[in-house]
This record gives sequence, structure tokens and C-alpha cells, in this order.
Amino acid sequence: MIKLFKCADLIFDSNGDKIINATKAIVHKEDNGDFYLDFECDLSYINDIVENNILVANTPQGEQAFRIGNVSKTKYKISTKAKHVFYDSQNYLIADLYVVDKDCAGAMYHLNAAAEPTSPFATFSDITAVGSFRCVRKSLYEALKTVQERWGGHFIRDNFSIGLRSEIGADSDVVVRYRKNIQDITCDENWNEVVTKLLPVVKDGILLNKLDPNRSVYLTAAKQYDVPFTKTVSFNQDNINEEDFTNEEGVLDEAAYYTALIEDLERQGEEYLLENSVPKISYNLKANLDTITDIGDKIRVIHEPLNLSLTATVIAYDYNCILKKYTELSFGNFGKTLTGLLSDITQATNEAITEQTNYLQTAFSNEIDASVGEIWDLLDGSYVVYQGEKILVIDSLPKEDAINVLKIDKNGVSLSNNGIHGNFHNVWNIDGSYDFTPFNYIKWGVMDLGKASNSGGKIKLLSPANELFAEFSQNGVKLYCKNKTYVICNKDYVFAVYDKNDNLLFSLSGDRLTTKSASVKKELFLGEKLRFSVNSNGAVIYTGG
Repeated sequence: MIKLFKCADLIFDSNGDKIINATKAIVHKEDNGDFYLDFECDLSYINDIVENNILVANTPQGEQAFRIGNVSKTKYKISTKAKHVFYDSQNYLIADLYVVDKDCAGAMYHLNAAAEPTSPFATFSDITAVGSFRCVRKSLYEALKTVQERWGGHFIRDNFSIGLRSEIGADSDVVVRYRKNIQDITCDENWNEVVTKLLPVVKDGILLNKLDPNRSVYLTAAKQYDVPFTKTVSFNQDNINEEDFTNEEGVLDEAAYYTALIEDLERQGEEYLLENSVPKISYNLKANLDTITDIGDKIRVIHEPLNLSLTATVIAYDYNCILKKYTELSFGNFGKTLTGLLSDITQATNEAITEQTNYLQTAFSNEIDASVGEIWDLLDGSYVVYQGEKILVIDSLPKEDAINVLKIDKNGVSLSNNGIHGNFHNVWNIDGSYDFTPFNYIKWGVMDLGKASNSGGKIKLLSPANELFAEFSQNGVKLYCKNKTYVICNKDYVFAVYDKNDNLLFSLSGDRLTTKSASVKKELFLGEKLRFSVNSNGAVIYTGG
């Protein structure tokens, strides 16, 4: 049930102004990320679904309010992606406020109280860390995001109540297992932030060897790889002030001050290494799960084909408010890697290729091996969306905002450069054939045809009447004439002419010219010693060269 409220309403415990019979109502929620209602209804609500009105939908966390915006209307339906009222915080401004030595709840309270106009939000937090923050000409939304970045935690967005908690979710007894309740599962491994050797820096460029020149400026993680991951990171130390190490006469105890800075720098650096010495692994799951309560819930995932067995945390979900069930869950495991996952996938792929397309696997094995690294490089920074009947590789999330899209489905591999709903052009058909027309899709500088691994490769040029007039293949370059004779250039002949029955009429090979018959209109020279010419009477004259 979707309820409609006026734009100025703040309390939603009634049935509102109207009950809306929606044809689509999907709530999407991410940990510290997007929170919106993807909504559609028929045209009978055209005067209700208007900018800034509020839709209240049932979610796994109870009824939540979503602000209508960017309404789209067709002759059949009305649709909108209504953002949670948490994003109303973007409309309130903080001119200038210095939060000094506050815990997270205190920082949020003072920022919210300083907003103009008066904020309708209430704030709370259980994070006890103390910090400072200078906020100048930022929206309340920007200020709260900064607090989350500095104090940590997870946003709790409950209508007009905003919180930050150090931990969220519950340890459930849910187990999702291959061939039991998993419908689809995909994995994304992100190495962008991995660091195994860190050079930490604090304010004023202070390094770990500030007090001991013999000490290394680096911290090294216990986890190491064949490839080095060395980075430098600047850390905030607003909690350490010179005033705390200055006596009543105004003299700074430099030794104590710098010791405090270095010890704090080492602590922050070690914590950073511990968190970032392994890649971030996230999974996208479609499964029959009814007992998940919210973002942060823990579930057990077992998927033998992917060599996957782990406890993971829900980091995003899609919830169908009409059917009252989850349609998609995303979860992450940010402390472990999938041992052997890529090799297992590669092995399974090779086995499938061997079984289904032995010829292609043999003919292109070298090219496939050489391209594996390039394929992973191309996918780095991309996103994979598994939708059951198809796989999409896209350049941005959500998938509706993607521009460049690679699609794999029952028809083969196809490309679109204008989004998931754009015109897709097949480049690799399921039967193994290629279709690279139009030529705009060919980006390589070299195309190899006719070598051992591609013995049948050729390019044909056709006239508007669909008649063959040129062909490029391992046999050379052929040009066809209207009388069915053809000219060919290849490794045997610099130039050769054949009749329609493939009889050689004329050839130039090396330094020898061969022809069945020749016609000379005026002069013919042989070795610059003998000259044949035709005079005005038509007689042939023989003279020296």
C-alpha cells in the first residue's frame, strides 16, 4: 500500500490524503548510499503524483517517506524515482560553524541546529569518538556526510530522524546455498584501494621518522602479493593540539607533542593497512530470503561452483512493496578474498568452450590466452549486473545511468554506446561468427586475416546490386570485372588476370611477363637493342635500340 501526503507533512501515521494503487513500487537502499522509491502508477493519479508531494511506502523497516521529484508521464503511465526525505537535508544551509571537540551526536546536533531555515530533522548517534569540524557554506546534507566520513558509522534514515551508528544489522541464521535458494549470484573484486606498504603523513608533513632518523617512514602489512601496492596517505589529527602540550609560560614541549603525533600516526596507519591490505569483495545475490531485516544483517553464503563459503553483510537491497519481498540483495565481505575464484571461473569457461566449440577453442587458443589480461583490464572499473537471462557489463551505476554497455545473452555478445535501452549491435554471434558492421565498431589498428589460426578469414566488398566486386583473403586481393574475368595480386603474382573459367591470361611474376596474346599500337623495345615500330603506312620497321 502506497500512501500520498502533502509536501509539508512531517508525520505519517495516518492514511494520508489518498491510497495509491501502484503498478510498480521498488525500494532501493544502500549502506550510506542511495535510498529511493522507484514508482509507477496509471494516469488516474495525474493530479496527485506531482513535484514535492510525499509517497509513504512499506519497507522492511516500516513505513518510510519519499519525496516525489522529476515526474515522467506517458500516454500510459506516470513514473518517478522518489528520494527518501533524508535528502531534504540538501535544501538547508549552514553558513559558518566550528564544531570543536564533540562526539558524533554532539557534532550532528550542532550542525542540525545551525541550519537555515530551521531544520525539521532530529539527529542521534552512539559513536563516542571526539573530533572537530569547521563547516563553511555547506548544505546540511554535505555536513552530515562529512561527519560520517570523519567519525565513521552507518546512516540510520527513519523519515525525518537521522542517525549514525557504529554497528548496524543483526546476526541472522539465514543460509543461502547453491541449488537451494540462490537464483543468481555475481562477484565484484575491487583492488583500487589495496595497499601493502604505506607511507603515512600528518599535518605539517610530519613522518614516522620525525624523532628517529633511523626509523623507516613506511609501515608494511602482513599480507603481501607478488605485485607491490605502495601508497602514501594523509591522516587527520585534529584531536592533537599544541595547546595541550604547552605550559603556562607558553613553551611547547616538542618531544611530548611530536611523540603524540607519531604514535597516533602509527595507530591510524596500522588500522588503514589492516583494512586495505586485501581487495574489497562485493556480491550481488538474487535469492528467496524473507527473514532479512535491514542493511547490515549477516548471512551465510555457500556456493560450491564459485568456491564460495563466507559470512557476509547486506550492503544494499531492492524490495518490492507490492509483493512484500526482496527482489535483489547485495552483500559484501570486506576482510577476505575468494581463493581461486578467478582460476575456477577460467577453468569452467575453458571446459564449456571445449565441449561446445572445439574448433574455436583450438583455432583461437593463443589469441584467447593473450587477451585474458586485456579483458580484465577493460573490466577494471566497470560493473557487472547479472539479470538471469543476460549479463550486462556497464560503465556506471545504477545501470539506468550507464552509457557504454556490453551485453551477453542467448544471442551472443553485443554492444551499445547509448545505454541499456539503446540499440545493441551484435559483434559475436552465438554460432561463433563475427559481425563487425558497421566498421565504426572496429577500433584496432591491425586486422589479421588468413593466418594459421584464421584460415578462412576474408573480407568481401559488394556492389549496391549485391554483386561481388572485390575480395581480400589468404589467397590475395581479387577484383572482379563484369565479364567474370578477375585480377589478382598475391604472393605468387605481382599482378595476374584470369578468365571466368580460371584460365591464366596474363601474369607478372618477379621480372617475367607472361601473356597468351598482346597488342602493341606503336612501339616495342627488346633489351634496348632491338626496336619494333609501325610507320605511317602500317609497316613494321626493325631498327637498333
